[in-house]
Amino acid sequence: MGGVSFLFSGQGDQFPGMGQNLYETYPAAREAFDLCESLRPGTLEQCFRGTAEELKETRNTQPCLFAMELAAAAVLEEKGIVPEAAAGFSLGEVTAAAFTGIVDRETGFRLVCKRGALMQAAAEQFDTSMAAVVKLAPETVQALCSRYSQVYPVNFNCPGQITVSGLAEQMTAFAADVKAAGGRAIPLKVGGAFHSPFMEQAAQAFADELANAAMSKGRMPLYSNVTARPYDDNPRDLLSRQIASPVLWERIIRNMADAGVDTFIEIGPGKTLTNMVKKILPQAKTYCVAEMETLLKEVAGC
Repeated sequence: MGGVSFLFSGQGDQFPGMGQNLYETYPAAREAFDLCESLRPGTLEQCFRGTAEELKETRNTQPCLFAMELAAAAVLEEKGIVPEAAAGFSLGEVTAAAFTGIVDRETGFRLVCKRGALMQAAAEQFDTSMAAVVKLAPETVQALCSRYSQVYPVNFNCPGQITVSGLAEQMTAFAADVKAAGGRAIPLKVGGAFHSPFMEQAAQAFADELANAAMSKGRMPLYSNVTARPYDDNPRDLLSRQIASPVLWERIIRNMADAGVDTFIEIGPGKTLTNMVKKILPQAKTYCVAEMETLLKEVAGC
């Protein structure tokens, strides 16, 4: 096995009960979950017994996913699986920043709670939605978006898949244009038009929050959504800008591969990032904590 990277998931894969098996099975996971519960009482209840609708609310989604992902990563480290690099998709980048030591776990959780609240507030100002556009080239998606005043290509996920954010009243017509061009627009289970100009107010407010947060260099390279490169000396700027900037995910994965990473482990409740990596790098080894027993057996030998 060559270099290993942890990939922390973003919103969309959450579901009621996520992380409960980790909590009941692994002491390291229980410790991480209990830390988050102590800082935000009710987090465990939302993760394990909350409704799908409750978990879809951004102010709940983000802290719950952070807790689940931090717990899963703690289990892997306890079992001897230590990555050489990390990245996180959207909110997953905040979890990754806590995991890599750019911020401590408590600070990371407080930041993600604030981030979720700010993005929820920004989303509630507009009637917006997001959709994953498949089967079309990036240039085609960008051209279709340019026909509309407030529809934006925001997440460059993998070959043949780009996420778009926009006003709901424009997204219906946009989806029809996508279909006419030979593609498909798949609605996403999120509560706002993230990584678009609709989130500028949240990004600016989060920058103010980050200004007071203690930060360190980190113990391994963390790849930025904004630049697709490892963090530089200004993590506050990158963490705030990514809220309203496109996620350059395909470029991140390719840059990691160029740096020697050949094994990618998705840290989250689903397989969305795993499936993206398979489309970007078919030859790469991929695992996910959604299949923890298989992952531990094949990677850690336990």
